[in-house]
Amino acid sequence: MSRSGQPPEFKKCMDKKLQIKLNANRMVIGTLRGFDQFMNLVMAETVAVNGDVETDIGTVVIRGDSIVTVEALEPIGRS
Repeated sequence: MSRSGQPPEFKKCMDKKLQIKLNANRMVIGTLRGFDQFMNLVMAETVAVNGDVETDIGTVVIRGDSIVTVEALEPIGRS
């Protein structure tokens, strides 16, 4: 962990498009704009995906305790 208490792995994901699987079989896709040490995420340009239906939900804060998986949808640098 870095001095600020934030996992350095998420720093590489800033401004990248991510697919987040949430509890209760929910899924969102959006651009990571911020995070904290509890894995709460701020996502912009977010779309909620329910089967074939996509709903634009804009900028959202996702609580870390509701996240099941995080998948990058674009390449992440090796810094």
